This record gives sequence, C-alpha cells and structure tokens, in this order.
Amino acid sequence: MSRESLSTTARWALTSLALSMLMPSLDTSIANAGLPVLAAAFEATFQQVQWIVLAYLLAITTLIVSVGRLGDGFGRRRLLLIGIGIFTSASLACALAPGLAWLIGARAVQGVGAAIMFALTVALVSDAVPKTRAGSAMGLLATMSATGTTLGPSLGGLLMAHVGWQSIFLLNVPLGLLNAWLVYRYLPADRTARTRVAFDYLGSGVLVLTLAAYALAMTLEGFTLALLLVSLCGVGVFVIVEMRAKAPLIRLSLFADLRLSGSLLLTLLVTTVMMTTLVVGPFYLSRGLGLSSAMVGVALSAGPLLSALSGVPAGRLVDRFGARRVVPGALLGLIGGCGLLALLPMSFGLPAYLLPVAVVAISYALFQAANNTGLMAGVAQDQRGVVSALLGLARNLGLITGAAAMGAVFAVATGGPTQAPADVIASGLHITFGVATALMIMALIISRTQINSGNCLPAMRPSDIDIDVD
Repeated sequence: MSRESLSTTARWALTSLALSMLMPSLDTSIANAGLPVLAAAFEATFQQVQWIVLAYLLAITTLIVSVGRLGDGFGRRRLLLIGIGIFTSASLACALAPGLAWLIGARAVQGVGAAIMFALTVALVSDAVPKTRAGSAMGLLATMSATGTTLGPSLGGLLMAHVGWQSIFLLNVPLGLLNAWLVYRYLPADRTARTRVAFDYLGSGVLVLTLAAYALAMTLEGFTLALLLVSLCGVGVFVIVEMRAKAPLIRLSLFADLRLSGSLLLTLLVTTVMMTTLVVGPFYLSRGLGLSSAMVGVALSAGPLLSALSGVPAGRLVDRFGARRVVPGALLGLIGGCGLLALLPMSFGLPAYLLPVAVVAISYALFQAANNTGLMAGVAQDQRGVVSALLGLARNLGLITGAAAMGAVFAVATGGPTQAPADVIASGLHITFGVATALMIMALIISRTQINSGNCLPAMRPSDIDIDVD
C-alpha cells in the first residue's frame, strides 16, 4: 500500500493531537510518586492525599462520554480548545493551592479538561491526517498515552525533589499554551456552525452518577456491594432515559453493531489485563524475587516503555496489513505473554518475568493501534466524538476493574500479599495470570465474532441530533 506523505500543516495538526494526548496521560500518574511529599506538605494521611489521584480519575471516567457527545454537536475543535483551557487553568490552580481541599477540587476540575482532551483527540485524527495514515496517527497517540503514563512517576519524583511539588502542575501551563496555539493554528475548523445544542442533561446526569457509583465501588472499602447495586440500578434507569430522550446522549442502537460493542468490550478486557501487571508486579518483584525498591521501579517501567516505543511501528503495521488482521495477532500475543507468566517458575528469576511482560506490552501497543483504527474507520462523522469517548470510557473502566477485580484474585490466591512468603506470592501470580489468559482467550473469540459480522456502524439519523440555531 502506498503511503501518502503528510503536509506541513498535517504534521503540526498531528503534533497538537499528540500533545493533547500526552498532557492528560502525564497527569494520570505524575502525582503518584509525590503522594508522600504531598502528605507531608499538607499534614494529611495517605487516605486523604490519595484523593488527589482519585478526584482526577473519577472526573475523567464519569464525564468522558458526555463531553464526547457534546463535541459532536458543538464542534470538536472548539470544544478541544475549551478543554485545553480548563486543563491549563486548573493546573495553575493546583500549583497555587493553599490547602488539600483546594488541591483536590482543582484536580477534579483538571479532570474535566482531561476528559475533553481524551474524548476528542482520537475523534479528530480523521480531520488531521489522510485516511491512509490513520493507523500511524493512532499508533502515535498510543505512544503518547504510554509515554505520559511511563514518564509521570519518574518526572514527578525528579521535579518534586529538585524544584518543589508545585512544579508538577506548573509544567502544564507552558505546555497548555503551546498546545492551544497549535490546535487553533493547524487543526481544521469545525464543519458545524456555532450553534446551541440540545443536550441530554438528564441522561448525562444519570450516567455520571452511575459511573461514579461504579468507580467508587472499585476504590472505596466497606461500601462496595451497596455502590455496585446503585450502579446496576443506574444502568437500568439510563437505558430507560435514553430510550425516551429526544436527543439521546448515546444512541442505544449503536450497541447492536458488533464492531462497536465488540471493540469496546475488547478494550475493557485488554486494559483490565494490562492493569494486572501493575497490581501484581510490585509484590512479585519485591516479595517474590526479593528486588530492592529501585530495581522494582526499573522493572515495572519496562512494560510501559516498550508500549511507548512500539506505538508508531504498530500503527505502520496496521496501515500495511489492516486492522482486521492485526487485532487477532495482537490478542494471540497477549495470550502468549499472559500464559508464560502463568507457567514460568520463579526459579528462572527476573528474565522469566520481563520477557513475558515485554510480549504483553508490545502486543498491547499493537492492539490499541489496530482496534482504534478499525473502529474509527467505520464511524460516521457526526458520531466520532461519542464513539471516541466510549473507547476512553472502556479503557478507564478496564483500568479500574483490573485494579480491583484482578487485585482481588491475587489477594485471595495469596491469602494477603503483604505477609505471604515468596512461594505463595509466585503461586498467586500464576493463578492471577491464568485468569488473565482466560480473559484474553475470551477476547480472541469476541474478535473473531466481530470480524465475521463484517457490518459497519449505522449512520446517525437526523432525529438523533437536535440543534437549535439562534
């Protein structure tokens, strides 16, 4: 397949999208390394400063679909500029926070801006680059996401040690200003005129409360069952509301398409498994293999680093061979990597851990590029924002579910990893990644069903968008 070269404008437009993905990804993890410093600075407990991270993640998870849908009617480029402005301003507010409550609130507002950036960046790829380069562009965005997540803890620790905790938030101010200028200067103008959009406020409110209940059920102790019941009831209420809405937040008929529902389910399953390496890995490396804290950090960074480096090459493979061929191959790689982690004995040492993790990380980068490209290629122009947001939602829910569910599997298998001996930790790792392997086999079956369906996303009906022009 011939590869169309990018114009200078397209290159800068893609740079703006890459920066729009990097900034919120970086802030997903940059504060984690500094929680002890922030606890000391605000004289707070660990449980209190943990909300500096949770407030950001919860805002993204609960709002990403709503802002994606809003972008489809309001204008994606216009809304992205607003999101960058919110994110940058909130970052400055974080740096100026006089107390912990202020900082947590500012982080929640920062999460609103991040939700907009995450939701619209993938949707804007088709406006920025030719269709023949969409795979490479998606690969670049996957690289930026992985780079931000990988770089966050080390960069945050370095800045806090030598500059101060405020610097991890002030870093976003010049980056945000540069990003806003690049988006304004190089991204094509929205095709829609400035309009007043009939937005599904009731559906958005129900979805936000439902997702918040689920996310809190996965992160708070003592209220899990009650919050899960609330989230389950919320799903039922949301379906009823959307069926009756004049301009629904999510057109439920979309989920009848196996390409969309399959891609979202695959994203959730794969990110659930990817989170397993971050939940189980630290305990296995430290208590199982007896590595020092510094070596544990180095070993844990290997997977995200390989994902970052593999993003662009993965995108080129997608451009060459097509998403339908690459997705099953990526899932087979994930099955192989998880299977090795479930079988290799602890006596083989660190290489027996790093090699399978490398296979998993590279396969994950390949999956992201192929799955996102294949899905977005079949999406109508007026649906790109909401579908892109649904992908982001599936990813976030997978991360939260992986941390809770796979962490619970590991905890049960070890009887409590903080006190378990090395051989029990190793057994727990094998059992947990045995479950992960089963999930990836399930994903491969779903992928084959999805490919065999061969249908495309339905076009949005005119009645699904109600826009009043002043």
